[in-house]
Amino acid sequence: MIAVSNRLQTVEEYYFSKKLKEVEVLRASGKPIINLGIGSLDLQPPQRAIDALVEGLEVGTAHKYQSYVGLPELREAMAAFYREHYGVYVSPVTEILPLMGSKEGIMHISMTYLNKGDKVLIPNPGYPTYASVTKLLEAEPVFYDLTEDTDWLPDLQALEKLDLSNVKLMWINYPHMPTGALATKLFFRKLVDFAKRHEILVINDNPYGFILNDNPLSILSIEGAKEVCLELNSLSKTFNMAGWRVGMLLGKSDYISNVLRVKSNMDSGMFYGVQKGAIEALKCSKMWYSSLNNVYQERRKLIWKLADALNCSYSKEATGMFVWAKLIDNVKSEEFVDVLLKNNHIFIAPGTIFGSNGEGYVRFSLCATTEDIEEAIARIR
Repeated sequence: MIAVSNRLQTVEEYYFSKKLKEVEVLRASGKPIINLGIGSLDLQPPQRAIDALVEGLEVGTAHKYQSYVGLPELREAMAAFYREHYGVYVSPVTEILPLMGSKEGIMHISMTYLNKGDKVLIPNPGYPTYASVTKLLEAEPVFYDLTEDTDWLPDLQALEKLDLSNVKLMWINYPHMPTGALATKLFFRKLVDFAKRHEILVINDNPYGFILNDNPLSILSIEGAKEVCLELNSLSKTFNMAGWRVGMLLGKSDYISNVLRVKSNMDSGMFYGVQKGAIEALKCSKMWYSSLNNVYQERRKLIWKLADALNCSYSKEATGMFVWAKLIDNVKSEEFVDVLLKNNHIFIAPGTIFGSNGEGYVRFSLCATTEDIEEAIARIR
């Protein structure tokens, strides 16, 4: 066997990749598993997006290599989307880079700006990919605490006391996954000032802005943010298009062009039909968001009942497609999840996969039918 690279020793297989194998084994053995663990969307994309994708298959140039920066009309639709919903004005020519899902943007941004030994501020709890990518590039994760006491926002005063001289990037994610916490404009203003003082590039990963949230907020709406901030966004959650792999990176033209130098060596452009479908999705009226959230509101009420039945506590102010719930004292997250899976055939996510501050918490997904959630409640009761 050829030895793997040393950098691969720093990361493990993604938790859900491993755990879902176990879930599938149980299901194959006849166990009626209800999966409330992952955010794999079960609702349909806008019909207009599907129609545009199908129509795109017949265009003569559809099956050729596409532009690394996407169709001009896709970038224009992304710019219009940000202008309408966030009040943010960006140039579709120089300040937007379409991505094959925002997850690839995490890698591309990191490859663009990190050298071996650079430090990266990463939320705890937070999306595990931030730390994995940092380690793969031989940079050093510096985890900052998010806690219930601070409303799951970074304590900037505590960060000021750290040695930040080698910190290059800072990842934030609001609305926050897994907790559903929201940032405020006031916090974003303080964060932009913090980033300027310490010459840190802040990236807000913002795919959950429209799920059970009436006031979507972009960090780029803050005056001066483009000097030190980038924002990732995605069509996956907002338009039920996770498998389409459509995301975007927005920010100052210099930052975007630097990331493009990496991206253009990694792929050969997004499929034409997918781009045409994405354009139509971005044009959806407010009725789309209302109908989507009506479904999630109904499901969330049932998840709250399930959490109550499990003696968990939670915030009704949180947003997004998950419910972050606190276990009773001295109960370990992974033990709780394993017992629930074994005894009740219900899978939920332990908070610890998002960081040490997730101990004592679990995460429920809203990506399940009301019938499945009701069945889960019945199994507990």
